[in-house]
Amino acid sequence: MNNIRNFSIIAHIDHGKSTLADRMIQICELISDREFKDQLLDNMDIERERGITIKSQTICLPFKAKDGKEYALNLVDTPGHVDFSYEVSRALTSCEGALLLVDAAQGVEAQTLANLYLAMENDLEIIPVINKIDLPSAEPEKVAMQIEEDLGLDGNLIQYCSAKSGEGVRDILESIVTELPPPEGDVNGALQALIFDANYDPFRGTIISVRIINGTLKAGETILFMSNGCEHRVEEVGTYRVQRQSEKSLSAGQVGYIIAGIKSVQDARPGDTITHRDKPSAEPLSGFKDIQQVVFSSIYPISTDDYEDLAAALEKLQLNDAALTFQKDSSAALGFGFRCGFLGLLHLEVIQERLEREFDVSLILTVPSVRYICHLKDGTTQEIDNPAYYPDPANIDNTEEPYIKATILMPEKYMGAVMTLCMERRGENTNYHYPTPGRIEFKCELPLAEVIYDFYDRLKSITQGYGSFDYEILDYRTSDLVKLDILVNGERVDALSQLVHRNNARARGLHACDMLKEEIPRQMFKIAIQAAIGGTIIARTTISALRKDVTAKCYGGDITRKRKLLEKQKAGKKRMKTVGNVDIPQTAFLAVLKSEQS
Repeated sequence: MNNIRNFSIIAHIDHGKSTLADRMIQICELISDREFKDQLLDNMDIERERGITIKSQTICLPFKAKDGKEYALNLVDTPGHVDFSYEVSRALTSCEGALLLVDAAQGVEAQTLANLYLAMENDLEIIPVINKIDLPSAEPEKVAMQIEEDLGLDGNLIQYCSAKSGEGVRDILESIVTELPPPEGDVNGALQALIFDANYDPFRGTIISVRIINGTLKAGETILFMSNGCEHRVEEVGTYRVQRQSEKSLSAGQVGYIIAGIKSVQDARPGDTITHRDKPSAEPLSGFKDIQQVVFSSIYPISTDDYEDLAAALEKLQLNDAALTFQKDSSAALGFGFRCGFLGLLHLEVIQERLEREFDVSLILTVPSVRYICHLKDGTTQEIDNPAYYPDPANIDNTEEPYIKATILMPEKYMGAVMTLCMERRGENTNYHYPTPGRIEFKCELPLAEVIYDFYDRLKSITQGYGSFDYEILDYRTSDLVKLDILVNGERVDALSQLVHRNNARARGLHACDMLKEEIPRQMFKIAIQAAIGGTIIARTTISALRKDVTAKCYGGDITRKRKLLEKQKAGKKRMKTVGNVDIPQTAFLAVLKSEQS
C-alpha cells in the first residue's frame, strides 16, 4: 500500500483537467504515441466538442519515481460542472489527495472554490497547480498570490506547468508521490468497497468503479449492496489501464472495477457500500444519499411516429445515466411524450443532444421547471413539477419553492450590473468580500426557478465572460406562485403553461405572446394570443387577418356600398373564426423558451 497513491484533479470548467490527464498518461507510457488522442479519458463526442467532462473516468498510472521505486498512481477524473457535484464528492471520497488546477490567465474562479471546499470536507491533501503558464496573458505570480491569500494554501507546494506542452508535468507526478499520503486500510478486515461510478456495457452488464477501503475482493465471491440488499456473484475484478485489465484480486487501498452481471446502473448507485455476503461489514461507509433531480421538463417527439423510438432511446440512456428519470406524459398540443428529471440545465442539454445525435430523434422540450411543494387547505401536501398537475388555487393554503445559495466571482467593475440582475431575480441576503484586490466574491440567495430560465447567459453577457457562477441547494421557502396559461384563439395550449412568481407573470406572459405572434403564420381570420392567470387575462397580442381588398372595385358612388361589402366580409371572418383551427408550428414552442434578451 505504500506504493499506491489515489488522487483526483479538481478545477473550474476549462482550466485544463483533461489535458493534464493526457500528459500524465503519455509520461507514464501507458499508451503509444500512435494510439494516443486528445482528451483520452473523455469518451463522448459532446465531451470532446464542448471541452467538458460529463462522466468521471479512472486510470491507473505506473510511475517510476526518482527514488527508483515503482508507484501505482490512481487518477480519478471528475466532472467539472456544478450539476454533477454529488458525483464529484463521491470520487473525492475515494482519494487521499487532490491536484487543485488553476488557470494562469483566469485565476481562481467560483467552482475552484466550491471544489476546494468539497476536497477539504473529505480531509484531502491538496497540491495547488498553476496551469497554462505558456500563455501570453498568463500571470502565474498574481495567481500564486490568489492561491495563498484567497484559498489559504501553502505557497511552497504550488507546482507550475503547461499541460499542453508537458512542461512541469513530471514534477507534478513526483510531488504526488512525495506530498500525498498512501492509502490506509485493513487488508484482512471485512470488505468495504465504495462505489463512485458505474457505466453500462451491452455485453458484460454494469461495470462498477470502486475504491476498496478495507478487505480483499476476488472473482467468484458473492457480494452484497448495503443500501438495497441485492446480492451478486463477482465475475471479474481488475484495474483501469486505458483498457480494463483483469486482476486476481483487489485489496484495501486499490481503485478498480467489478463485473458481476448487474442488469441496470440504478442497482449500483454512487456512494453505496459493497461488502461480502458471508462476512459482511458491520456498517456502511458514510455519505451515501439518493441523487436528487432539480430541473424537470417534458420531452416530445416532433413526429408522433417517433414515440416508440424515443421511449427506447430514453431506456438505453438511463442504462448509462442513473441520474435521468422519466415517466409517461401527454399533451393536447404535442401528443405523447415523457416527463423527465435532470440534475441541472447542463444535464438537460447533454441528454437532449445525445438523444438527437445517438438515436436520431427530433425533439421538442417544454419550459424547464423545478419541484414545488403545495400545502393544501385540507392539511395534505403535493409535490408539483408539472404545471398540468397544479391544484385549484382555491384549495391551496401556501406554496413553497426551492432556494439556492449562489456564489459569483467577478472583476469589481461588474458589481453593479450583477447586483441588479440578482435583485431582478428576487435575490436576498446578499453579501460580498474582496478575496484579492480588484476581484469580488458575491453571495446571494435566489429561487432556483429564476436561475434555470436564462440567468447564466445573462451573467456571462453582463460580465463579458469574466463572471463565474456556482450554487448549492439550500431549502424550500414560501412563495406567491401562479399558473400562467397561454391561450391561442381562445384555446388553452397546455404545453406552454408555466408556474411563475406572481410579480413576473405579466413580463413572462407578454414575452410568450410576442414570440408566438412572430412564429404563428397569419390566417384568414384574426387570432388572439392571450396570457391568463385563471380567468384573468394579463397580456394579449393579436395576429391580424389576411384580407382581400373587397372595396377595390368600388370607384365613386355612395359610402354605403363600401360599408355593405366590408360588413359582409366581417361577418364571413367571424364565422370562419368559430370553425377555424390554428396550427402552432414547432418553432413557436422553441421560441417561447428563448429569453427576452436573446
